[in-house]
Amino acid sequence: MPTDDTTDMILLRDVAVTLTSAAGAVNVLRGVSLAIKPGETVSLIGPSGSGKTTLLMTVAGLVRPSAGAVVVAGSDLGGLDEDGLARFRRDAVGIVFQAFHLVPTMTALENVALPLEFAGRRDAFEIAQRCLDDVGLTPRRQHYPAELSGGEQQRVALARAFAASPKLILADEPTGNLDGVTGAQVMDLLFRLAAERATTLLLITHEAELARRTQRIIELADGRLQTDSARPLAAVAAG
Repeated sequence: MPTDDTTDMILLRDVAVTLTSAAGAVNVLRGVSLAIKPGETVSLIGPSGSGKTTLLMTVAGLVRPSAGAVVVAGSDLGGLDEDGLARFRRDAVGIVFQAFHLVPTMTALENVALPLEFAGRRDAFEIAQRCLDDVGLTPRRQHYPAELSGGEQQRVALARAFAASPKLILADEPTGNLDGVTGAQVMDLLFRLAAERATTLLLITHEAELARRTQRIIELADGRLQTDSARPLAAVAAG
């Protein structure tokens, strides 16, 4: 595994996450080590309870590891306090969830502009408008989430995730609440945006066909990395 932190977008070294519950300690991740290069598209697969979402949240700095090191976009997350982690996420990471997590009292435009406003961007609404243009939602920019279809809400979430030009996009089952046709359209959009911006993509999915669209497929089981398969670019392009 590469050990030069400067060449990796994500570098995990022997990462363990142990959570406490009424039944005792639960070892969610057990010594996971992996490296992901800038611009790679990587899918994370495995059965429910294998640790996929915990790994994603650890990369995002939303879960602190019990042991090991996490370096993302050049930042050693173990050395950051909560304010530092919030700045890291603001500047380097976009997250797309299965649930859309839009603010119901804000329009599509306001939802996309919100993280930019938090970052102090005076051009937040101009950027948000361009991002909605990119996902084909210009006519719906003044609509509230309840007035949008599920696919449209997820497209707003994609626009929000890409708005700050993050180096890394983390996507946790982004089509889980969508029908097959709409989900395929959303994923086409996600891959297109990532490619156009040379953004690293780490995607959790249960769909084998979707996983085959990425350059690497990493499989987790029982909190451990089981396989890490790189695919030739020609094979990725062919699906």
